[in-house]
Amino acid sequence: MATDSANEVLAAWETSSQYWNKHQALIEKMFASLSRALIENARIGSGQSVLDVGGGSGEPSLTIAPIVGELGSVTYTDPAGGMVKAARDEAERRGLTNIRFHQCPAAQLPFSDNSFDAAVSRLAVMFFPDVVAGQREMLRVVKPGGYVSLVVWAAREVNPFFSVVTEVLDRFVPADAEDEDAPGAFRFAAPGKLAKALQEAGAIDVIERELAFMIEAPITVERFWELRTEMSDTFRSKLKRLVPDQVAAIRYTVQKAVGSYFKTGGMSFPAKVLVVTGKSLTV
Repeated sequence: MATDSANEVLAAWETSSQYWNKHQALIEKMFASLSRALIENARIGSGQSVLDVGGGSGEPSLTIAPIVGELGSVTYTDPAGGMVKAARDEAERRGLTNIRFHQCPAAQLPFSDNSFDAAVSRLAVMFFPDVVAGQREMLRVVKPGGYVSLVVWAAREVNPFFSVVTEVLDRFVPADAEDEDAPGAFRFAAPGKLAKALQEAGAIDVIERELAFMIEAPITVERFWELRTEMSDTFRSKLKRLVPDQVAAIRYTVQKAVGSYFKTGGMSFPAKVLVVTGKSLTV
């Protein structure tokens, strides 16, 4: 059963990869604050070797690469081949030559012990089939005393970028009962839950902090609808079940509900994440 669930999650990300690639520039802008938080918490600097687990369409690898520079390196990993291709293509477009790309799951990292100065994961750990196993692997490949830093979403209700669309869509297509421990965007929204898992994986000096930021981009409310419905496999699946008139009604309701988050110049949603950081055990 666990294998079936993991395969379903991976298949969803493979399907979604084309849309994450399409919106890559917007996504980078929207979540730049999260990449900066990981870089700060993992103490990433020039000359370091950094691992990015679940790097999606390229972040934070693309941001870290210029920071570590020619004397350093970034190793990007993701289990979805479509995501790996999108990230590699973007790195080539930017002329970044210090990023290596690997398609692999978090729980099976093909690297030797103590290979990296730091490891990071941005908005990915909540989709690991086995979270502790994935984090244990990250700690294994980080040098003793090196940092592992993770970012996950805080509660849905403090993230209207997600909650507004979900609430409207649920009126038309009721949501299934949610398993709080199953892979999903808000799996680690409860304070302390991910920190406990990281400690269980073997990290020391684990700290958690809440980060408030703004999801901003120079887009219209119409582009927001396109972005949200394309990026989410769940939303795409639900909308396919509806007739055009229902989709039009949902679109109108969503755009009206998010109107206050759109001013002259574009979109601006308040948001919150949890940043959890620990150290590899010193031996």
